[in-house]
Amino acid sequence: MRRSDVVAAEAVSVLNGAMAALRDIWEEIGIPEEMRLERMETVKGHIKEMLDLMVAEEESLKQRLLKNIALFQKEIDRLCMELQLDPFEGEKENTILQLDKNLRNRMDVLLQQKAERMRELKTLLEQDQDLCDLLCTSPFCIDGNAVPSLDDLDRYRQHLAFLNAEKEQRQEEFVSSKRQIILLMEELDHTPDTSFEQEVVCEDEEAFCLSRDNITALQDLLKQLEAQRSQNEAVCEELRSRIIALWDRLQVPVEEREASAVHMAGCGAKTRKALQLEVENLEELKLQNMKDVIQAIRAEMAAYWDKCFYSQEQREGFAPYNDENYTEALLELHEAEVGKMKTIYETHKDLFEAVQKWEENWKMFLELERKATDPSRFTNRGGKLLKEEKQRAKLQKVLSKLQEELESRVQAWEQEHEGMFLVKGQQVMAYVSEQWQLYHLEKEKEKQERQLKKRRQIEAEMLYGSTPRTPIKRRMLGTTTPGKARKLNGSSIAGATPNSTVGSGLGK
Repeated sequence: MRRSDVVAAEAVSVLNGAMAALRDIWEEIGIPEEMRLERMETVKGHIKEMLDLMVAEEESLKQRLLKNIALFQKEIDRLCMELQLDPFEGEKENTILQLDKNLRNRMDVLLQQKAERMRELKTLLEQDQDLCDLLCTSPFCIDGNAVPSLDDLDRYRQHLAFLNAEKEQRQEEFVSSKRQIILLMEELDHTPDTSFEQEVVCEDEEAFCLSRDNITALQDLLKQLEAQRSQNEAVCEELRSRIIALWDRLQVPVEEREASAVHMAGCGAKTRKALQLEVENLEELKLQNMKDVIQAIRAEMAAYWDKCFYSQEQREGFAPYNDENYTEALLELHEAEVGKMKTIYETHKDLFEAVQKWEENWKMFLELERKATDPSRFTNRGGKLLKEEKQRAKLQKVLSKLQEELESRVQAWEQEHEGMFLVKGQQVMAYVSEQWQLYHLEKEKEKQERQLKKRRQIEAEMLYGSTPRTPIKRRMLGTTTPGKARKLNGSSIAGATPNSTVGSGLGK
């Protein structure tokens, strides 16, 4: 039995005891039966009124609980919809009071979740607004008055993480570019004149708007300054080259050169101005020493003609070379010609160097050939003849290899440029062949001279008898038999005859 049932039974017992006590009192007093009935009705009315009131109060409590349950359920349904959660369903076995408590607790939890989401949404909105103001981007598309879902908040966090990363990247790019811009402006002696340049250089880094347009403008400014520096570097380098060229032509002493502005580093406005002033001074000095300058340029021009293997006809094609009227116009013609020769040489430097290498080895080969025809070479000691023969053999191989390489490179050049590569007014291989032909003609001429000399010597012997090779020694040492003298002469001539076929295979 429940305790409430026991208490109810006790209440009934108390009521019965009270009624019995009232009846006993009424009987002792002697109250008539009718009056007893009246009094009993009064007691009954009081008891009923009191109980009815109590029942009404409890019924009212029940109705309030049921109303609260309905309100809580409605609020919970609305919160679940706002929070995008599944509908809440309470346990049907619960009593009204327990259901009221459960729904109230659930509603409090949902209200707390809503408040937390709205607080986080507010924080994210503030962060988003700050980043959007700094980066000049559009805010995240979300309703600031509606309760966001967990997925919405997660996407919002990811969006803000991306914006923060973008902010850090742009901030780093801005700081780096600003540092370079300041250095370039200092180097170029450039004063910020536009509002954007002043904003970049003068204002606080935190106040700079990191919009994409501003970052692009920042990069454009950096590129503009770098281009200006490159242009200044090129101008300064050209001025330095011009100064050095003028020094060489004017033969300026070393001590004066060392004190000149050409040694100033950098490419700022001051450096450029100093270099320009130095050039102007040297140009003025050049005008005062026009003849010496033009002659110096002519020496430089002749050197380039030699490097480019210009023929005499090609050299004579530049008529101002022999003009003795030393004027500024004549200087300009010479400078233009030297510039053209420099361009030709630098453009085809590899081929010119290849021809030069062949010609140097060719001259060495001719020198060894000359030594081979010198009768005094047989008086040398210490293996010099053997060394020269080995060198001649090596040079023959080197010349053959160089000639093959040169021919291959010239052919490739002529195919690429669809023209002829000339050396001393003729094609390279024609020039090489001509050198071999001249060499063979010279060898043939030497051979004929030796044969002519030998015939004359034989004719002299036949007419006058044996002729002594060294008459003085003969007078000192006495006479020698004619047979021995002839034998000695014959062996000497044969031994001095060079190999006329050396290098013939290279000239073919």
